[in-house]
Amino acid sequence: MGLFDFFSKQKKETLDKGLEKTKESMFSKLSRIVAGKSKVDDDVLDDLEEVLITSDVGVNTTLKIIERIEDRVAKDKYVGAEELNSILRDEIASLLTENNTVDADEFSIPNDKKPYVIMVVGVNGVGKTTTIGKLANQFKKAGKSVYLGAADTFRAAAVEQLVVWGERVGVPVIKQAMGSDPASVAFDTLSSAKSNNADVVIIDTAGRLHNKVGLMNELSKIKKVMDKIVPGAPHEVLLVLDGSTGQNAFEQATQFTAATDVTALAITKLDGTAKGGVVIGISDQFKIPVKYIGLGEGIDDLQVFRRKDFVNSLFGE
Repeated sequence: MGLFDFFSKQKKETLDKGLEKTKESMFSKLSRIVAGKSKVDDDVLDDLEEVLITSDVGVNTTLKIIERIEDRVAKDKYVGAEELNSILRDEIASLLTENNTVDADEFSIPNDKKPYVIMVVGVNGVGKTTTIGKLANQFKKAGKSVYLGAADTFRAAAVEQLVVWGERVGVPVIKQAMGSDPASVAFDTLSSAKSNNADVVIIDTAGRLHNKVGLMNELSKIKKVMDKIVPGAPHEVLLVLDGSTGQNAFEQATQFTAATDVTALAITKLDGTAKGGVVIGISDQFKIPVKYIGLGEGIDDLQVFRRKDFVNSLFGE
């Protein structure tokens, strides 16, 4: 086995293990609804609707999937209950393909943007700072020079946590005193990164949602300052969501997409939950690419989201 094959196998095993609880929960429910049934009928579809909703796929996305399966049943006249898994797999794969969920290259950045600036948003506790540290690690492993900006200046623990990650990965962290202007931290970080010819800058931001207008104004100010130092920055606004919170992740996505122009999603903590269906629903409802998924606490347990691999792990090869 070559080195590339070894790492591919390792990633697949991590993904399979990370989605294990979701898979077990979904398949045990699916098995119950087709038990004793010879074909997919209205009762099976009603039960399937409940399975998807309780797997946190979301009501609107669930109804869309059910409608597609109804169309296939009507078209094929007779669909055996044993075929339900493969039909469901096909429809979920199609949905992910249609909803702007484009497979990203492996932790790559555009060559024509230097430094490539990523602004990371999300509420406290979703794994935002941890995701930044893991991202920095992956970019550094890819041979990129990385700078981190601790612009969540309202929470001392956030700055300290980012500094710990910076030391762990071996990348510089630009910070200021507690309570400093976040835009000022962003200014210092981009200025330093630019003068040192860095490849990637990742800026952490405050994770507060109690005042949407305040959040919008703060993020707008940070973006304006960035654009002055690096025209076009931020090049990516990454929203981090905790997959284990299920429907609460939908609400957070609603709030943040209203407050700023989110361009990509990272969904974390999928390994500790049976709510992995949230990836499908959020991708469908918000039409924003799911770029990364978090599958564990290890430094390498952040993966680029790949639709085919995700569906294969959920339903089996």
